[in-house]
Amino acid sequence: MSQKQVGGPPGDNSTVDWCLYQLNGAAEFEVSEADIISTVEFNHTGELLATGDKGGRVVIFQREPESKNEPYNQGEYNVYSTFQSHEPEFDYLKSLEIEEKINKIKWLPQQNAAHSLLSTNDKTIKLWKITERDKRPEGYNLKDEEGKLKDLSTVTSLQVPVLKPMDLMVEVTPRRIFANGHTYHVNSISVNSDCETYMSADDLRINLWHLAITDRSFNIVDIKPANMEDLTEVITASEFHPHHCNLFVYSSSKGSLRLCDMRASALCDKHSKLYEEPEDPSNRSFFSEIISSVSDVKFSHSGRYMLTRDYLTVKVWDLNMETKPVETYQVHDYLRSKLCSLYENDCIFDKFECAWNGSDSVIMTGAYNNFFRMFDRNTKRDVTLEASRESSKPRAILKPRRVCVGGKRRKDDISVDSLDFTKKILHTAWHPTENIIAIAATNNLYIFQDKVNSEMH
Repeated sequence: MSQKQVGGPPGDNSTVDWCLYQLNGAAEFEVSEADIISTVEFNHTGELLATGDKGGRVVIFQREPESKNEPYNQGEYNVYSTFQSHEPEFDYLKSLEIEEKINKIKWLPQQNAAHSLLSTNDKTIKLWKITERDKRPEGYNLKDEEGKLKDLSTVTSLQVPVLKPMDLMVEVTPRRIFANGHTYHVNSISVNSDCETYMSADDLRINLWHLAITDRSFNIVDIKPANMEDLTEVITASEFHPHHCNLFVYSSSKGSLRLCDMRASALCDKHSKLYEEPEDPSNRSFFSEIISSVSDVKFSHSGRYMLTRDYLTVKVWDLNMETKPVETYQVHDYLRSKLCSLYENDCIFDKFECAWNGSDSVIMTGAYNNFFRMFDRNTKRDVTLEASRESSKPRAILKPRRVCVGGKRRKDDISVDSLDFTKKILHTAWHPTENIIAIAATNNLYIFQDKVNSEMH
């Protein structure tokens, strides 16, 4: 593959060169478990970027505004606010610890000056409001400067309180706490296009919530069998359609997708469409079912396609074709011969996410050794890039990486036997309109941009 890489600007099919724009996180040999990033999400404009970690914290980054001197100079993503979203809990009835780890973050479309996001751990979903304050009221008649009530006998005249400028303060407040909706671990949340409801999915059920009502939810999918010994599959991910508020999809550990229509019935146990690819008998092995489990599903921005990730591939499905995917891309097919050792070290159960670019022309997903992959749907070109301190110099173009399996080895090739399976890119996000990507690698957040954008900045 040539030096030019995959991922042209939205609406443009030309290739782009990616370079490191920012790196957040400490370079530590011993990484604290609590600092490991567990989810990454841009808001609808791309001006804000939120990360959640295993310690229950949410960090919000804000893109610096354009400077007046340089109108094209969009700044870096700087820390805007950090807050503790979830704390560890204990379920006394089941004698189970509930981790504080943030499983998912979803931004709500902005309705006013404030921003809102949903964050969830295994059990509890919370709605947070993020507001700015740069003025404070002064000159109350009945309170002193510290806010204490004055002795009324000392008040001899009335004054009009005024707003005085102050240093910008970002306030994060919990607006709603949606608890007790799930018996099993929440794996995904998705905000509906009606901006009033959202759904949350665990291993066996999907619930529909109203953003204003916390004490009840509506169960829309329940695949729990009467006898748990009859259980053959679990729900792995779910998402609302970006434009049709009645449609949603959920994926299963058996590799199938079910599209449901809430207009058809209140309980969507009977799907409208089932997307499943028949298994190739020649590839059948002990690991077939494990590696076919779908770890992520994402609707395209257009709403026409669905993107799914399983252990070895990413697939693009057309909503109008249920029998097979319209595109299949091999992420790391060289691991097919290593499945036995990946099963023994539990890596085979890793859940990789996937992402679309703003124009749905390029898809991205993670791999091992801090590699991430991009596939251009128009040119059918693909590239492997690496998120690492050693290979990423600021503003320098990322070199494509290659993994070789035996035989001849080129100069910069990496042998499949020397891949580091402890370094994995599970969580990625793509800016909604620009070529800016956020990659979570353990406790570090890498932000890459295309070279053109980077030089303008």
